[in-house]
Amino acid sequence: MKADYEYLLLTRIDDHVLLVEYNRPQDANAKNTAMSEEQHDLFESLYVDQNGIRCVILTGRGKHFSAGADLKERKEMTDAEWQRQHAQFEQGAIAIKNCPVPIIAAVNGAAYGGGCETALNCDFIYASTAAKFALTEITLGIIPGTMGTQHLAHAAGERRAKEIILTGLPFTAEQAHSWGIVNKVCQPDALIDDTLATARRIATNAPLAVMRGKRAISVARYTDASTGYQFELEAYNRLVGTEDRREGVLAYNENRKPDFRGK
Repeated sequence: MKADYEYLLLTRIDDHVLLVEYNRPQDANAKNTAMSEEQHDLFESLYVDQNGIRCVILTGRGKHFSAGADLKERKEMTDAEWQRQHAQFEQGAIAIKNCPVPIIAAVNGAAYGGGCETALNCDFIYASTAAKFALTEITLGIIPGTMGTQHLAHAAGERRAKEIILTGLPFTAEQAHSWGIVNKVCQPDALIDDTLATARRIATNAPLAVMRGKRAISVARYTDASTGYQFELEAYNRLVGTEDRREGVLAYNENRKPDFRGK
């Protein structure tokens, strides 16, 4: 994992939590090609080596989470250039989905278009009362292209997803919460602290178990119940022989906090 990027600000907290901030506040954290490449690089590197990171918080610097693709950069693009850029966006989205470390989106402001899709690609979402969401692609003659049609339908149901995507209208954090898109709505000045409290809780648990639990839930969404259960059992049985499993049981019996080491 690189120490720094141009458009991503990384802050390591308590050894095991990584705060990632989109860092183009002057452009509402709209994603240009370079930012997308950096997102791909960061989360792909966490797939290969977690480097002690057990939970990631993804948010935006300034007043917004992300306004989606940078349409100023796209203004003069040819069709081929647009599709080439979108291929990079696709890889950045896939890197988030494939990251074995849990990722919590802390949506602090506008999450529009690809920014909304990015939040949906995370494992779950905490949102400020100031947050606004929208999938506006339909108003530009396209549709969501980084798994928005998939994840929104799973979170909010097919009918609500069709309404949101086919109108392109924005919705509030409170609406997102009531529709099952957002897990928790926070006051603006409490958003990061509330998200960090949950991230720290996740980070205290056995990292191998957390990663396999995350993967088992994700697999279950896209397969039949029997296949999903077989994946769960395979993941479970792989954890039985780990040092962390033995440490967890020993700590319980000794009435102390376990010291999980990811082994």
